[in-house]
Amino acid sequence: MGSTSDLRPGVVIKFNGENCQVLESEHRTPGNLRAFYQVKMRNLKTGKKLENRFASGESIEIVRVEKRNYQYLYNDGQSLIFMNPEDYEQIPIDPAILGDQINFLRENDEVSLSFEGTSCLSAELPASVNLLITHTEPGLKGDTATNVTKPATVETGATVLVPLFINEGDTIRVDTRNGSYMDRVKV
Repeated sequence: MGSTSDLRPGVVIKFNGENCQVLESEHRTPGNLRAFYQVKMRNLKTGKKLENRFASGESIEIVRVEKRNYQYLYNDGQSLIFMNPEDYEQIPIDPAILGDQINFLRENDEVSLSFEGTSCLSAELPASVNLLITHTEPGLKGDTATNVTKPATVETGATVLVPLFINEGDTIRVDTRNGSYMDRVKV
């Protein structure tokens, strides 16, 4: 057990019987009222974002979470197979745990998995990945002045909106949290 003073971004707590990861925590002391913590969190099972107000000093249940890096091997049709690079143990993970980040996952990519005991709670890709453009309409010289975008298919099969000057065969950096184009990578 812990108290509300332990609420920091990244901490996993038990809230209404579900594991939730704290995204933001702000201590507020309004005028002549009692102090409280305004906490934004994400349900690790459903991905739904929640907001709650905890009284200052209130007891909360902190879940002990262990993070380990794993290498993604392949998709067997029902689950994603990851390997621990230290002991070569392979484990299956439900694709729903990755959410939309699965669109940017390539074989041999390193992923940070969070475990409570033996069950996997969440998976995090690096903040950005470099991906090769496999299909897009050709760009024209001088198309750098405007903020217009076009769809492009990357090597994982995902579609990303890119500026007009990006061509097939270019490598781009994509933000895995929201799937947006960041910049072109010089190879």
